[in-house]
Amino acid sequence: MYLLTEELWFPPVSETHDSGIIAVGGDLSTERLLLAYNSGIFPWFEDGEPITWWSPDWRMVLLPSDFKVSKSMRNILNRNLFKVTFNQNFKEVIGNCQSVKREGQNGTWITDDMIEAYCKLHELGHAKSVEVWQNDELVGGLYGVDLGHVFCGESMFSKVSNASKVAFTYLVEYLKTNKYLLLDCQVYNEHLESLGCVEIQREDFMMIVNHRER
Repeated sequence: MYLLTEELWFPPVSETHDSGIIAVGGDLSTERLLLAYNSGIFPWFEDGEPITWWSPDWRMVLLPSDFKVSKSMRNILNRNLFKVTFNQNFKEVIGNCQSVKREGQNGTWITDDMIEAYCKLHELGHAKSVEVWQNDELVGGLYGVDLGHVFCGESMFSKVSNASKVAFTYLVEYLKTNKYLLLDCQVYNEHLESLGCVEIQREDFMMIVNHRER
C-alpha cells in the first residue's frame, strides 16, 4: 500500500493490497475526494486513525435497472406513512448517520472532519442526500457522492422501522429514471443484500466507473 503526500494522486487500483487498502494519508479535500471516487477508491477509517483509502477486490453494488420494489415495500409506500425529499437537509442526514447507533456496531467511522468534507462536496453539488420525514420529523435518510453515472452510497440511518429502506427505494427509483449505471454500496453487509445488492469484482466495477464495456 502507498503513503500519500500533499501531491494529488492515487495509485492504480490494480495495486491495492489484499486487505483492500490502497493508500494511507493525504487529506479530505474536495479535489482528493472527487479523484478518489472517480478512481474507484473511498476513505474509511475511525477517529484518531490515519486517513485510510480502500478499493476492495469485491464491491457491493446495485444495478438500478435491475431493481424491483418488493410487495411489502410497495404496501408501505402506498400507506403514505412518510414524506421523502432530496437535498433538503444534507447536514442533518450525515449528522444522524454519525450519531444513530446501529445493532452490532460500537461506534462510527464518520468523523467530524468527514462531515465537514462531505458538506463541502454537497455545497458544490457533488454529494446528495435523501430525507425521510414522519410528522415533520427527520426519521431516516442516506447520503452519497454523485459521479453523474454512478452514485456512491456512503451511509444511511433509520429512527423508525423501514425509514432507511424507503430512502433507499426512492434513491434507486431516481437513479433508474435518470439512467445511472450503478449504485455503489462499497462493502458487503446483510442489510444491503436484503435490499437486492450483489457483489461484483473490482475489475467489473472499474469498467462501469470508466464507462467501458467488457
